[in-house]
Amino acid sequence: MKLFVDTANLKDIEEALKRGFVRGVTTNPSLLAKEPKAKFEEHIGKIVELIKKYQPEAHLSVEVFSRDPDEILKQATGFAKKFLCSNLSVKIQIGWNELEIISNLNKENISVNCTCNMSIVQALMAAASGARYVSLFWGRIRDGGVKIDNFNKENRELMIGNKIARNDDFDPVSVVRRTRMVLNNVYPDVEIIAGSMRSVLDVVDAGLAGAHIVTVSPKFFPDMISHFKTDEVVNQFLSDFKEWLE
Repeated sequence: MKLFVDTANLKDIEEALKRGFVRGVTTNPSLLAKEPKAKFEEHIGKIVELIKKYQPEAHLSVEVFSRDPDEILKQATGFAKKFLCSNLSVKIQIGWNELEIISNLNKENISVNCTCNMSIVQALMAAASGARYVSLFWGRIRDGGVKIDNFNKENRELMIGNKIARNDDFDPVSVVRRTRMVLNNVYPDVEIIAGSMRSVLDVVDAGLAGAHIVTVSPKFFPDMISHFKTDEVVNQFLSDFKEWLE
């Protein structure tokens, strides 16, 4: 399992990259909208420069911001030309019209990270169309199965009633594990990125379920690196050595 950092914040990206434990950066329009207003191209350009400085081979996913097929294709090809990153993927949301775009970009050797996947069949269709990565939204998949508001409840029951989904299709562990099985058999070069992490345990469980990559918000890194027993042992080592010196 590889770790990516899921943010558009330049400081957080730099702090993660210079520590060497992340292998990529993922962004999306919502993450960019949290940052101070700036020109899109300039902000992404600064991320590219940080990657070149600290980890030149690190992955970068940049997402399009349109639902219009012509505009998506224009943005995607523009990103590939403008953002000169050695390992760049364009993030394109899963959808019927978007599959054709993914296929066309694949023919042009432009790497695609197909995002917003919630099901095995969505990920399979994206992979078959030529996506290099398929992003499964762990927390959102789980929301679809546990939230009892009308939107989630009615749509969940409709999918199950129409035999579009089973109950375990709203369990992210099951979805990621079975997607990995399918991809291993037919598209072994396609990697699963698990996103929408809600806790450190989600990060662990996604990796155990078979995600090749887990993209993580920087807010979880302090808890991921900390353990009270580590603090105890380190303090003991230093205390024992101090006594020995005296």
